[in-house]
Amino acid sequence: MEEIIDPTIIQNSIMNSRGCCAMKGTSPDDLSINQSSCCKLSSTDWLSNYTDGNSGSNIYVVEVRFKNGRKDFYTHSPDIALKKGEVVAVDASPGHDIGIVTLAGQLVEAQMKRKNVDINTKDLKKVFRHARSTDIEKWFEVISMEDKIMLKSRTIASDLHLDMKINDVEYQGDKTKAIFYYTADDRVDFRELIRKLADSFRVRIEMKQIGARQEAAKVGGIGSCGRETCCSSYMSSFSSVSTTSARAQQLSSNPQKLAGLCGKLKCCLNYEVDDYVDTMKDFPDSSIPLRTKKGKAYFIKNEVLKKTMWYAYEGDSQNMMSLPIDKVKYIIEQNNSGKLPVELEKFADKNTQAEVVNDSTSDDLSGYV
Repeated sequence: MEEIIDPTIIQNSIMNSRGCCAMKGTSPDDLSINQSSCCKLSSTDWLSNYTDGNSGSNIYVVEVRFKNGRKDFYTHSPDIALKKGEVVAVDASPGHDIGIVTLAGQLVEAQMKRKNVDINTKDLKKVFRHARSTDIEKWFEVISMEDKIMLKSRTIASDLHLDMKINDVEYQGDKTKAIFYYTADDRVDFRELIRKLADSFRVRIEMKQIGARQEAAKVGGIGSCGRETCCSSYMSSFSSVSTTSARAQQLSSNPQKLAGLCGKLKCCLNYEVDDYVDTMKDFPDSSIPLRTKKGKAYFIKNEVLKKTMWYAYEGDSQNMMSLPIDKVKYIIEQNNSGKLPVELEKFADKNTQAEVVNDSTSDDLSGYV
């Protein structure tokens, strides 16, 4: 009978090399440091406590995670009962790999649909069996080798004068293949490197180029917000980020403030942009000046989430006033009908109206987001 390893032991043993919030050299029981629930490749099964006898599925598919951002769907035999957290041996090319089940049951179909995976058209690989104790031992052995192999491979690449950086190494569970992740600005001829790596480590070598965002996710670090970078803590996929997101949120146009550790635009620029875009639909046209008996007032800036607009009289940009957008719309309607309010001060928000500091009109508007 196959020996099934306790998934809790596995989660505590693989540490952060397989995407879990754990720190080497600490007690697995210290949940203030080690939290197996916050693996960046974990999937939340919100149907785990839901049972419906009429919702059975004939699709035997599970989601399996490996290292860093690698996760895929695998079919399995109806004779194999799989649960979340179990360690399995799966089909690989060549041989087999070891992974952890992150999702099983009826929610897998919804996950496949979300990721545009059609089981009828895509040829999925198979789950062979639950991992045996010998599989686990060999898996732990190769995991412990990865950091040393990465450092040695960097030395070999440096000796060959290759303009590239090896960021990470991932061994296949059966120790027959190793994937070397690297970044490079230009095309690299690494044929000689592959020969030397194969001779040194006696495994099949696969080179995989990654981008700056993927490199930052593997290396990790602390962002300008003071927290661990999102890509290394929980993000497993990346969406394109453009300066349009920054402009919609009235952020500084300074590239140094918009760039993350990877040198690209921060992923968090996309987090709230939809709220800003939706809210801005309620704002009136900022190019329309507000006419009063005291004089014309021109638009200075927005506070989007507060739904206020700042105006200043012509020739007096140092004294700005904050007006709710409904008051701005009212004044524009009055102007269109030929009526002029006495002054803007009666419409201004008294709580937000304050003396303007000298740099209030600078490009750095991050304080208003």
